[in-house]
Parts: sequence; C-alpha cells; structure tokens
Amino acid sequence: MTVKAMTAKEVARKVIDNEPLFILDVRNGDAFADWKIEGGNIQYLNTPYFDLLDGVEDVVSELPADKEILVVCAKEGSSVMVAEMLAEEGVDVAYLEGGMKAWSEHLEPVKVGELKNGGELYQFVRLGKGCLSYMVISDGEAALIDATRMTDRYMDFAKEKGATIKHVFDTHLHADHISGGRIIAEATGATYYLPPADAEEVVFTYTELVNGLAVTVGASKIEALYSPGHTIGSTSFILDDQYLMTGDILFIDSIGRPDLAGLAEDWVGDLRESLYSRYQELAEDLTVLPAHFMIMEELNEDGSVYKKLRNLFKENHGLNIEDEQEFRDMVTNNLPPQPNAYEDIRKTNMGKIKPDEEMQREMEIGPNRCAVR
Repeated sequence: MTVKAMTAKEVARKVIDNEPLFILDVRNGDAFADWKIEGGNIQYLNTPYFDLLDGVEDVVSELPADKEILVVCAKEGSSVMVAEMLAEEGVDVAYLEGGMKAWSEHLEPVKVGELKNGGELYQFVRLGKGCLSYMVISDGEAALIDATRMTDRYMDFAKEKGATIKHVFDTHLHADHISGGRIIAEATGATYYLPPADAEEVVFTYTELVNGLAVTVGASKIEALYSPGHTIGSTSFILDDQYLMTGDILFIDSIGRPDLAGLAEDWVGDLRESLYSRYQELAEDLTVLPAHFMIMEELNEDGSVYKKLRNLFKENHGLNIEDEQEFRDMVTNNLPPQPNAYEDIRKTNMGKIKPDEEMQREMEIGPNRCAVR
C-alpha cells in the first residue's frame, strides 16, 4: 500500500463538509487531550508513537475498514513513519502534511456576504486555533481585521481579488495569537490601527483606534465602537450597518475573558457594561462576527461563524445573567487555563520581543482560550 500526504486544507474541507475521517494521533496523551483536530464526523485513536516502535499490529485491529485513516503527529515525521508501518500491514492510510503545526496555521477563507454597492466580506477561519479574521473588499480597496501572523495568505488573497489593502485593524492587543497586522501594513503601505488604551507599552508607531472613528473602504464604511472588557482597549466595529465585529468581547456561545492582563476584577465591570449596555443599544438585526470560536458547534454549515445579535440576546448564557454579582462570579471564578505563552505573545504584539518563525509557531501551539462559557 502507498502512503499519501493529506494537506491541512484537505482536512479543513472534511471538517467543514462533515465528512467521516478516522484519526490516529500518535502524540503523547497529554498533548492529545489538550488539543486535537475536531469535527462532527471525526473519530479518534490516540496511541503515542513510542508505543508503536515495536510494531503496529495491535493498532491495526482498532482501525475501521470503512473510513479514511489519517495519522497525525506534531510536526509530520512520526506520522510518516507510523503510516508507512501501517501500509506495510496492508492499511490504506495518509499522514497529515506538516503535522499539527500546519493544522494550527491553516486559514480557510469563507465568504460571509455581500456589502453595500457590490462589496464583499470574507471570514478567514483558523480551524486549528479557533481564530477568526476578516477582509472587507469594496471598489478595489480592502481592509483587514484581526489578521494572524500568516500574512502572505491575506496579501495573496487580496491580490487574487484585485484589491489593495488600505487599512489594517486589531480590535485589541491579542494574547492568544501573534498579530500579523503591523507586518501587513508595513508591506502594503496600509494604515495600522490599534486601541491606544492597549498600546501603552508598544514600541512602534500606529494610528489610534478610538470610539467613533469612521473609515471608508471603497463604498463601505467601518465605524469603531469602544467596547472594553476583554482588554481595556477592546473595540468593536459596525460595518455598513449590517455587521457587528465584536473582537473577543462576544462570541457565539460564550463571552470574552477579562484576565489576560491580570486584571479580571478590574475589567469585569467594563465587560458587563459593553455586553449589557453598549451592545443592548445596537440594532438587533446586526450580524455578529467574533474574533474567535470556542467549540465546533459554533460553525455554520459552510464553515463560517456568525449569528444575528437578536439570537445571541436570547441564546448566549453570558448575555442573560441579570444579577451583576452572579455575572462577576461567573466570569472571574470560571476562567479556563490561560493561553500557552500568552505573556510572550503579548510582548511580541507590543514589539518588545521578536521571536523567530519557529518560536512563534511554538508559542501559538494549543487551543483557543479567550472565552468564558
């Protein structure tokens, strides 16, 4: 039997299309338990690589005969070796090209909808990390919101669409992933925006992203709405009176955590004010577009992540806690583990440290942990 490589993009399409896939994950058990490829029609077997060095005969009997089988490891090498061993036993098998590092970095662009006067809005879904970023395209101009460090993907996509990137926004100083916004702005000559309240320690120049700022992108308009709580500078956007880009304040099934700068008790009041006052004043037919998702159930059938604000007011538990003390307790006492290397990620996004590409990959490994649910 021959062993074939399966790309992260191919796996992403299987996840989005809900196709069956059986994954033999040969990483150590703790790594598998912390973070894995998820999907509604995916089955798993976790057997560490070192347990297979003497042979794969015992594993073969646990593999299904009626599903595609994918061997996964951290970087690729171990999965290739195990896949070759399985092939020698007559198993039709593939390995994940680039391993979980490639899965972490894959961006899947999904068209969210049309904008006024012929514009388009795209959501870049980072399935392996739960990150969501956006590109607004109108009349040959483009704006980016919350871009990841995979900068070429955005610039190539804009080129494919015949658009010039004019504006790059970060809704806040990110702590769970490294922003590519400033690099893209430098490469394209675009203006880079960052909330000044989050930028007190940054060592680079930027344009202040302040409440009420309005920026045009072709025939479309992006308006800034100050919405602190995840960070003190967190800012949302209203796009063409159709979309509400909430950054890490409001997600589909959860709300933002206020502790990643160590100020949960200080910022929980701001979080409640943003969710229960600022957002309550907005039009309920706005489509909410968050900067992250937490669980695969938040994805729509086409792989996109969005929902009407009116639905979130009804369905999102974090928006339906009337008692303020109960809300405070839920947010501050129910925090998940903090993102891996989040302090170094924050320093990188401030420009204080400049880790090389491999170190950046290592810093980002692991799941999204920006939410309280």
